[in-house]
Amino acid sequence: MERVHGWVLVCSVMVFGCDRRPPEPSPIVVSAPRVASSAGHVSGDKAAADGRKEPERCMVPMAPEATKVPPPAGAQCPADPVFGGVKLPRGEVTFLAGSDGSTVEVELATSPHQRERGLMYRRSMPENVGMLFAFEEPRVQTFWMHNTCIPLDMLFIARDGFIAGIVENAPTLNDDGRSVACPVAYVLELNAGFARRHGVKPGQYVKLPGE
Repeated sequence: MERVHGWVLVCSVMVFGCDRRPPEPSPIVVSAPRVASSAGHVSGDKAAADGRKEPERCMVPMAPEATKVPPPAGAQCPADPVFGGVKLPRGEVTFLAGSDGSTVEVELATSPHQRERGLMYRRSMPENVGMLFAFEEPRVQTFWMHNTCIPLDMLFIARDGFIAGIVENAPTLNDDGRSVACPVAYVLELNAGFARRHGVKPGQYVKLPGE
């Protein structure tokens, strides 16, 4: 879920002294050539032939080794105050070259209220399902795990589908802010460990809903 600065929404424990995660890698600037795809993305070779140059991108690389996937909250998960939960529009996100090409069905959180609630109170989620948070303007997004009962991977994605960084294995019921130091327009939440299981890394592209 998104946390607001001043009430800027974030996704998924404010006790930083209890956080044992290694420090986040610093962002780097990379030249990220496109890879041809069904979404109409142009490869680096074709872009060069057309006289166009891919812009340098802000990107935070993944750690060489993943942290351990945390357990779900189980009986500690609070009850959902909204009977039956909240229904959101749905779409698809497809992972392109470099990954295994998986497609996931996503719930679309586009309003402040939808982004604030996010995946709170869920006790499980299928492997090929997630939630895509869409923002009006690209900026550094900070998320937390408040009332979130399943551990998550958070993928920070630019407007054109470029994966700028990934926060892996965010633990449940945790109010620490988690972010990637690059402006993005989307954050995709998936089950913890999804990125490593499917070969998804910063620097790759996704096909977003509506493309």
